[in-house]
Amino acid sequence: MKDPTHSATLGDLWRKRLWPGAAVLALAGALILLWVWAPAHDPASDPPAPQQVGQAATPPGDAPAPQVSRAPSVPPRAQFGDAPASADARQIASWALHSGDNQNRAVVVVDKKDAKVFVFDPRGALQGATPALMGSAIGDHSVPGVGDKPVAQVLPEERTTPAGRFIAEVGLNANGEDVVWVDYDAAVSMHRVRANVKAERRLERLASSTAADNRISFGCINLPVSFYEKVLSPLVRGTGAVVYVLPETQPAAALFGAYDVPAQ
Repeated sequence: MKDPTHSATLGDLWRKRLWPGAAVLALAGALILLWVWAPAHDPASDPPAPQQVGQAATPPGDAPAPQVSRAPSVPPRAQFGDAPASADARQIASWALHSGDNQNRAVVVVDKKDAKVFVFDPRGALQGATPALMGSAIGDHSVPGVGDKPVAQVLPEERTTPAGRFIAEVGLNANGEDVVWVDYDAAVSMHRVRANVKAERRLERLASSTAADNRISFGCINLPVSFYEKVLSPLVRGTGAVVYVLPETQPAAALFGAYDVPAQ
């Protein structure tokens, strides 16, 4: 019997022993030729990727992304609404808020000529307006030392309500009553009206339709009880307040350095 290995031809040996390695070499050569002859890929030739809905476009090059513009903040204005007010009261209230002179505090305008008080919150919203009683003497300055005098010794010509800009302070008077101090050194405050002396008719003066009879106090600013307790005092305690007492012997704008606020 013949040995089968001796009867194999050269072709058989190629197929059986050399073909696996040759196949690998042939495949590798084909890949090399494909890589050499294939055209180079140009990324610029690719079509742009579709933009998704809601996706912001990428700015070209190194340009920064566009910034969202914001409207500048609008200074607050005095909102008088339907409350009757003099031109001076409107100008000073609007200027105090527009210029920031109130320093984010409430604004209280005391109009001595009209015997009225206006109270605004720090954003300019009118919290209330009321008639008030003022010092009986005409004048815009306190007599030096008047705050140290007993009330009975204050002369009629010394009973002025001083004009100017004051930082309101909550405190107590000599009788232990809570008041809002306007000028502590001159003993001038805003407080509830006192109807202790019937002959003075302070309640009737507040209720009258004219400002001519509202000059009766020693210099303090008398307010209706409900206005003091529900409007003025809570606001001063909450946000603080700047009190602007308008003059009656000189222009208000000159005293405060105020300007006309431009219309919106």
